[in-house]
Amino acid sequence: MHHGHRHHRGFSRRFGRFNRENFLPHLEEYQKDLEQELADVADLIRRLKEGMPETPQTA
Repeated sequence: MHHGHRHHRGFSRRFGRFNRENFLPHLEEYQKDLEQELADVADLIRRLKEGMPETPQTA
């Protein structure tokens, strides 16, 4: 039975071709993209919650 290493394919596909010299700027750009995506998701969640009718919470 073969046990290979598991990699996050999107990450390695996006950054696998970069060498150390130019890896950091690309990684920082990727972080900015992820932060923006997270902000978009948080905004969507907030808007969905605002549009939902309030329900009484039971303890």
